[in-house]
Amino acid sequence: MNYLAHLHLGGDAPPQLLGSLYGDFVKGPLAGRWPTEIEAAIRLHRRIDAFTDSHPLQARARARFPAARRRTAGMLLDLFFDHCLARDWAEYAAQPLDHFTREVYRVLAAEAELPGRLALMAPRMAAQDWLGSYREFAVLEQVIAGMQRRLSRPQLLDGSLAELERLYEPLSEDFRAFYPELMTFAQSERRELV
Repeated sequence: MNYLAHLHLGGDAPPQLLGSLYGDFVKGPLAGRWPTEIEAAIRLHRRIDAFTDSHPLQARARARFPAARRRTAGMLLDLFFDHCLARDWAEYAAQPLDHFTREVYRVLAAEAELPGRLALMAPRMAAQDWLGSYREFAVLEQVIAGMQRRLSRPQLLDGSLAELERLYEPLSEDFRAFYPELMTFAQSERRELV
């Protein structure tokens, strides 16, 4: 899952929102580096990633990509599933997407010491409404271009937007089958971690 899904699954309290994002920027053992609630949300993030990576529905979705794309299929699915979540937000959340994203941006702006790259990204994320913009499929082209800039072999993502467009309906079905299971898992894990 990508940023929007982790934020949606991680809980609404500010420490939960922060930890849901920190999971992509904080590596290694936690052991008191962050407040307890933030560390619980980072652990949840990691469990969500492990659940997602090992789930048969995710394997089925990755298998839809041609063999040459399999190395990047997981990244592309994370991105595409955030698109599906933003597009279908009202089916999975009571709060409107724009209210949710405004709260996330407010929490990020209020935090004095964001970790690593997140400190650099957060102002741009808010100014460009990255999370809300995922609902538009065309935005994925810009996101993929940004991913390519960070890869040592950017050509691995060449043509990936066209691939996602070709697979749009079956991958959307995969999302609709998988995400409710992931929500149930995350809710259970969140209760255990709190």
